[in-house]
Amino acid sequence: MTTGPTHHGPTHHGLRISRVPGKPLHRDADGRYAIPLWLLRNGKFDGDIALQLSPAEAEMLHAQLCFALDVEPEPVTTPADQTPDCRKHTHGRTNVHRP
Repeated sequence: MTTGPTHHGPTHHGLRISRVPGKPLHRDADGRYAIPLWLLRNGKFDGDIALQLSPAEAEMLHAQLCFALDVEPEPVTTPADQTPDCRKHTHGRTNVHRP
């Protein structure tokens, strides 16, 4: 029996997609980035899938996430040595530019 993630939050038509814990984003043989995801249907694990992104799509997602994180009311707790450049503060402001 395969166990998947626990069911949290609202779903759309009984579907929920979430990141697979412990499986990092990777690059496939075609040079696309793959984000491992779990698919739940009506609260039950239904399988693994991957979001495939071209390098340009991955860059846009990165920029959009940095911008979205910049407006978070609570600071993100990423260790300083692992914080991407777009999230590093300079003179009280981050170096984020809206895509």
